[in-house]
Formats: sequence, C-alpha cells, structure tokens
Amino acid sequence: MRHREAGIKLNRTPSHRNAMFRNMVTSLFKYDRIRTTGAKAKELRRWADHLVTLAKRGDLHARRQALAIVREKNVVHKLFENAADRFGEISGGYTRVIKLGRRPGDAAPIALVELVVAPDTKKKKTKKKKAKSAPAPTKAAADKKAADTGQEAPKKVAPADTEDESAVKSEETAKEEDKAEVEEKTAEAKEEEKAEKKTKAVPEEASSPDEEDAPDTKKPAKDEE
Repeated sequence: MRHREAGIKLNRTPSHRNAMFRNMVTSLFKYDRIRTTGAKAKELRRWADHLVTLAKRGDLHARRQALAIVREKNVVHKLFENAADRFGEISGGYTRVIKLGRRPGDAAPIALVELVVAPDTKKKKTKKKKAKSAPAPTKAAADKKAADTGQEAPKKVAPADTEDESAVKSEETAKEEDKAEVEEKTAEAKEEEKAEKKTKAVPEEASSPDEEDAPDTKKPAKDEE
C-alpha cells in the first residue's frame, strides 16, 4: 500500500525523479512555459504551485525552502519579487496544462505547461454622467409667451456654414461655371459648322462675262476669188 506517498513513480528511482522535476520546475519559472508529456505535466503542477505559495509568503525561511528545490538563485529571486504582482490574490491554480496531441515517435501525449497571470483587480474608472439640460422651448410656447408679453417671437437664425461646407460650395459653383463655358463653346462650334455647310451647298456665281458679249477673237475668213 502507498499510504502517505504522493505523486507518481514514472518508472524511475526517487533520486532520478526528484532531480528531473527540480530541473523542470526551474525551467518553468525561467521561461514561463515548457513542453513535456502529459503525465509529467500533471505532476509538475504540484511542484510549481508549492513554490508559488512559498514566494507569496515571502519570508527568509520560505526563500531558503525554495532554494533547496530550484537550481538557480536568479530564478528564485525573480519568482519572489514578482509573485505578489503576478499572481495577485489567487489561491491555487497558478499553472495551466494545454494538450498538444501525440508525439510522432512513440505516440506519447504531449502537453504545454505555462504560468497563469492573474486578471487585473483594479476598479475601472466610472465616467460621471452629465446633468441633463432643460429642453429647448418649442415654437408654439415661444409664440404664446411673446403674445403674452407683447413682443415678437425671436426668429430662428440659420447657422452659418462652416469652412468645409463653404469650400465644398465654392468647388460646386466653379464646376458649374466650367460646365456652362464648355456648353457655350460647343454651341458656337455647332453654329459655325452649320454656316460652313450652307455656304458649300450654294453654287458659286460665275465671275467671267457671258460668251455672247465676249469679242470674237477668230480671224476673218479670206474672200473667195
């Protein structure tokens, strides 16, 4: 019976198993995540949670206990400095295991072990709601008030156009003027073409005198003998 014997054997001797998990937990806190088999990942969570609990306690005895497990001093100092800020008020569950499928060689289940970051516990800033302004008086109410006081109701003045609107309007007017000029030019060109066609259709008047009025240039015939 395995009374009071926690953990799994993994077909290794106690010294081999302890050395392996010490190396793995050191790498986990150094790189924040490691990739290993599923059985080792589940057992590694126990080691990691124990060390985070010691780091959150933060006294000298806890630091010495962590140094007895972790191989590198720098990793222990980093863990103890960042434990309170990183894990916050979480009590347990400092790591997560993500299954990655099976290994190609021996089909062993592979998993990713990584440290969990505590969610932000800071209260969100609430925006103050602006006080609702009184509704503007309607036209009928303004006319009634003016009638009671004997004054004319104020007329609504249209808001002035902004710079962008004025620029757009100027562009539109310029386009319309250009369009009108083009239409005028095309109309003039059409009229000129019509005039040219009419002149070509009318026959040209003969500028030379009639043949009857023209002098006879032929020599007189000789008298017969």
